[in-house]
Amino acid sequence: MSRKVENEGGGGLSRRALLRGAGVSLALPLLDAMLPRTARAAGKPSSVPRRMVAIQTNMGILPQNFFPETPGKDYMPTPYLDALKDFRGRMTFFSGVSHPDVDGAHEAEKAFLTAAPHPGGSGFKSTISLDQYAAERLGATTRFPTFTLAINAEGTQGMAYTRSGVKIPTEHSPAALYQRMFVQGSADEIEERIADLRAGRSLLDFVGEDSRQLGKGIGPTDRDRMDQYFTAVRDLERQLEKAEAWEHKPKPKVSVPQPVDVEDPRKLLERSHLLFEMIRLALETDSTRLITVFINTASIVPAIPGVTQETHSLTHHGNRPEALDQLKHIESAQFRVLADFLTGLTETKEESDTLLDRTMVLYGTCMGSANSHSNTNLPVLLAGGGFRHAGHLAFDKARNY
Repeated sequence: MSRKVENEGGGGLSRRALLRGAGVSLALPLLDAMLPRTARAAGKPSSVPRRMVAIQTNMGILPQNFFPETPGKDYMPTPYLDALKDFRGRMTFFSGVSHPDVDGAHEAEKAFLTAAPHPGGSGFKSTISLDQYAAERLGATTRFPTFTLAINAEGTQGMAYTRSGVKIPTEHSPAALYQRMFVQGSADEIEERIADLRAGRSLLDFVGEDSRQLGKGIGPTDRDRMDQYFTAVRDLERQLEKAEAWEHKPKPKVSVPQPVDVEDPRKLLERSHLLFEMIRLALETDSTRLITVFINTASIVPAIPGVTQETHSLTHHGNRPEALDQLKHIESAQFRVLADFLTGLTETKEESDTLLDRTMVLYGTCMGSANSHSNTNLPVLLAGGGFRHAGHLAFDKARNY
């Protein structure tokens, strides 16, 4: 068996070094020899990857089962937080928080990561979402800048937006996500993809020349705007160049087989588990560092014991015990899925840390009370990320932070 060796950072092994033999390739784990020589001397990597997963469940979360009674680290667990007890020291829960001027009941799901005001208004214009804002600054560090994912989303539902306020389509299929991350295309397919990227650059060159001609006859204010435009064009050109470079690099190898999609939308838990497993693989292989997950439970009767009605009607419970009980079954199950995901990140090591240590996981909802369509006092938690977590951060429920 031979070893593929590439010099990187003044010697040593490439992070993508492979063991090859008998037609089989096996990716190596991160070794000290793969670090730059200066980092090895210091005993630590020169830079630590930081990641973010933002998850929104769109039908609210029963506040009485989520919020602790007392603030701080010594809070008493609630029914939902009890499912996350293994991560008590690695989580912060927020009460009394909301987005200013974000209203519109269910329409607020659009603004969960943007805080764009009045999402239910006829003249609503979104702003850039948190994941895309981070991606602009992170650059082409990974093969995929972001993954925008969804479970049971309908139509144009989603929460990721570009800087120009355009909604980014979501990927629903774990199988398709696996294919994108780990299945290498044929040589012809790779060349076709590269040709598409080059065609995009040629179009930018054409637009840029037209804009330069236009710039000769305009005033100072418009010229400043044109300068901003040129900067954006150059940034996009650099992104395309880096994307082409990724097309020439082999995709990572994993031992997990390609999953089979769960087609039944009622199997909410199975669909969630499968997608979260793909997310863990994406983070473990450093395929991307920024992921959003939009979870729609509105119009299904989830296949969960004790649940007989569709979720949306249950959220308008009017404090009926039978409706509250079924909602508790649904939301408790979702928190158990979240706990399994956090466990997977904890069990996956990266150098001396776990993936959870290096991944901030935001989980929450756009409505503090789906029963009254309130968009204040949002149940939100933040897990992992290497933060000094504070337990329950309690702000003013009447005048939100």
